[in-house]
Amino acid sequence: MLTVAGVRFKKAGKIYYFDPDGNELVRGSFAIVETSRGLEFGEVVVAPKEVADEEVIQPLKKVIRTASEEDCQKILENRQKEEEAFDMALQKIHEHNLEMKLVDTEYTFDRSKIIFYFTADGRVDFRELVKDLATVFRTRIELRQIGVRDEAKMVGGLGPCGRILCCHTFLGEFEPVSIRMVKDQNLSLNPSKISGVCGRLMCCLRYESDAYELARAENRVLKQAKEELSVATEKKSE
Repeated sequence: MLTVAGVRFKKAGKIYYFDPDGNELVRGSFAIVETSRGLEFGEVVVAPKEVADEEVIQPLKKVIRTASEEDCQKILENRQKEEEAFDMALQKIHEHNLEMKLVDTEYTFDRSKIIFYFTADGRVDFRELVKDLATVFRTRIELRQIGVRDEAKMVGGLGPCGRILCCHTFLGEFEPVSIRMVKDQNLSLNPSKISGVCGRLMCCLRYESDAYELARAENRVLKQAKEELSVATEKKSE
């Protein structure tokens, strides 16, 4: 068994396990952890607990320390710089006349890299844009193309139900949703009725899918039992 703590870096983001390394962590607190991108600031959403070895991807990186006031202040400063970087990137994209939509900007905790998230219908040659941005910010630049579901998760909005999007509030990862699930629930196949703001099938179509699958299985068993009982009754009457 291993002792791990669950840390999340973005709202409704994926939860990653880290070795607490003796740090006193409680749910809702913040911590500085070691990642493949370097040191990162995250929220502790799962207090230290024991899990089976096979549930963890090795090697398990460590929690460096609980976040200090200085760390929290640095994150606030990063958020301000991200807004400035977003505006500058929009300007540069327009200057280079690139067919891409900028969605979000993210500084790593130590500000050693800026990540620009964007959507586009196809491949985009942004090599000159990267050079231009690197000259302005004097740090490493990464442009990452994302899909429309990821865009909706980052930007947020209201779903057809009138509530804030599930992916923006609590869904850590996207699960596959198929048109079969729509048919199984006897819902309208009208795209405007079953599509989310991202244009894909609504994530909530999966919520009751397992219940419908279980109900169908129970109905099949019940139907078979009735048929067997009917055959047995007929034989007995003969």
